[in-house]
Amino acid sequence: MSSRRTPTAPDRLEESPVMYAQERQQSILATARSRGRVEVGLLAEELGVTVETVRRDLTALERLGVLRRVHGGALPVERLTLEPSLEARQTQFADRKRRIGSRAVMELHEGDTVLLDSGTTTLAIAHALPPGMRLTVITNSIDVAAHLANRERTELMMLGGRVRQRTGAAVGEWLTRALTDVTVDVAFLGTNGFTVKHGLTTPDQAESAAKRAMATAARRLVCVSDASKAGQVHLHRFASTEDVALIISDDSLDDDTVQDFEDVGVEVART
Repeated sequence: MSSRRTPTAPDRLEESPVMYAQERQQSILATARSRGRVEVGLLAEELGVTVETVRRDLTALERLGVLRRVHGGALPVERLTLEPSLEARQTQFADRKRRIGSRAVMELHEGDTVLLDSGTTTLAIAHALPPGMRLTVITNSIDVAAHLANRERTELMMLGGRVRQRTGAAVGEWLTRALTDVTVDVAFLGTNGFTVKHGLTTPDQAESAAKRAMATAARRLVCVSDASKAGQVHLHRFASTEDVALIISDDSLDDDTVQDFEDVGVEVART
């Protein structure tokens, strides 16, 4: 790739009708790494070029092995192979996750039993819980448990097991065994990737087993995830698409993805 300039990770691409193809592709790659994904239509608007030009650029970048094409856009390859740390995720798409958390609590009713797995989006749900609502909350997240420990009208139950430092999640046989005879009203689970074909996926085997046990224990499974996870597929599937009742995402989730899930009976809420 050209060494004419090395772009920083911008929030918006520079619109330049005279930008060379290699410069434009460098900007697209930097933006993909900053945002977690890029969308064809938005790139065309920001760059002031046609949709066809953007698609050619994405194809060129995919051939170089730095992007992976997905429906409606592309993902940086590192998002397909690396599991981000809890610290990294806490600063990524924070406003979107707060909106998802606020929308998720609308699914709850007085007296519900709720499962919250470990993650920054489920932590946002914990922060958004109405203070006067009586709930039983079961979690494997250190952060979620710490936030809810002194919350009035909440019966908190902590799932045990080996704690993964990368995610702050308890995992392992202790957890899966504890959930064997448990039934909850709703489970809110985050995911590293979601597609209609492959369902909900995550890179780590132990994390996947924990999430699968939570999904099995729930009468209703709700996936909470920002739109950057759409189209991503990781090694371990913990829930099939037909297991999911509702996906709550942010308003940047593309229409095609929404339609694909709704066509197979999964409700999608964008906030």
